[in-house]
Amino acid sequence: MQTTFNEVQKFLLSGTTAEIAQKLLGKRLCFQTKTGVMTAFIVEAEAYIGPKDQAAHAFQGHRTPKNEPLYHEAGTIYIYQMRTQLLLNLITQKENDPQGVLIRAIQPEKGLTQFQKNREVHQLFELTNGPGKLMQAFGIPKILKGSRLNEGPLSLDLQNFKIPAVIKESGRIGVPNKGIWTNEPLRYFVAGNPYVSRMRKRDIDSKNYGWQ
Repeated sequence: MQTTFNEVQKFLLSGTTAEIAQKLLGKRLCFQTKTGVMTAFIVEAEAYIGPKDQAAHAFQGHRTPKNEPLYHEAGTIYIYQMRTQLLLNLITQKENDPQGVLIRAIQPEKGLTQFQKNREVHQLFELTNGPGKLMQAFGIPKILKGSRLNEGPLSLDLQNFKIPAVIKESGRIGVPNKGIWTNEPLRYFVAGNPYVSRMRKRDIDSKNYGWQ
């Protein structure tokens, strides 16, 4: 039985945005394409805490047509473009409370051939170890911005998941000059997973990839 939007929304409202970012680790993203379903486990996520968060798009209540989905209900998909890359965010709080989680890295499961076709790399772990990389590898289009999870081609599976052995945290990546929010430990990742961005080779758990 597939996870419904209402179940996803309840899950995304079950804690603070920082807590949800941690709970998302190990959950499975599914993307339905013309050639079949592609799935991957979330291994890295970054929380953005709304108007008080200097690094957030909604800092000081900033609201424009571009970031409007941030203000929609939990379970809304917020996709934005940074330079040439698209980035995926999941809205985590009630309507008009603009908080969300940036999906930073995933471990491919089903559809690996399509992942590799969408994004050709020499090293497998380079395929989806960054927020722009995973969007390119999945082939998720910007047109999904503002739509809801589990009502279209992109869904969050809460029934088939992995459990991290250890979750680690750090300051966010690529967020300079944002006061205390630059180093606020709101980036969470599966320790030892080779698909996590900037994971050092010596820290990789080659046996279990950081899962229980």
